[in-house]
Amino acid sequence: MHGPKPEIKHPIFLHPRVGFLKPLVDKPNIEIGEYTYYDDPDGPDLFAEKCVLHHYEFIGDKLVIGRFCAIAEGARFIMNGANHVLSGFSTYPFNIFGQGWDEGFDVETWRREVRGDTVVGNDVWIGMEAVIMPGVKIGDGAIVAGRSVVTHDVPPYAVVAGNAAQVVKMRFDELTVRRLLDIAWWNWPADKITRNLDAIRGNNLAKLEAAE
Repeated sequence: MHGPKPEIKHPIFLHPRVGFLKPLVDKPNIEIGEYTYYDDPDGPDLFAEKCVLHHYEFIGDKLVIGRFCAIAEGARFIMNGANHVLSGFSTYPFNIFGQGWDEGFDVETWRREVRGDTVVGNDVWIGMEAVIMPGVKIGDGAIVAGRSVVTHDVPPYAVVAGNAAQVVKMRFDELTVRRLLDIAWWNWPADKITRNLDAIRGNNLAKLEAAE
């Protein structure tokens, strides 16, 4: 046995609130790695509809989430479609209502507010009701505390909390972080991960390096 099959939608028997997102989400502008799961008492099946907000294909931005991430209930990814034009005196989106209010609207003023893709690395834990703002990059191994509002990039293996989220601490020293990023165990095949779970779950870097 080498763990659950990543194509299974609900991998925990009699626990349908947890679901692997890769087989559950079928959106061209969302990419999710294997084994990443969402936990919600109402079920994970509507993750894209409930948790990924203001995400419109015509904008072109993507939500990219790596492998082995854990996403808690109520986490929200706010995408670029939520942005309003900031260069004028008013941020009110007159143009979307038409009826003459769309005349003269310069689309480029809105495009300048687009902040790019939102990218979550591998082995990231996103706590309950955390909010990830457009264009944010969250590094591998990071932890986002519950109800945090992430407005800026998060370094690999950082723990962030608050509104706006700030780095509370680093999980490991700089040398260990660099080595963990080089090892990138999340890219190993399932059988190798299974053989080396003690090293992955433990905190002995030498043992993990030996498994490499």
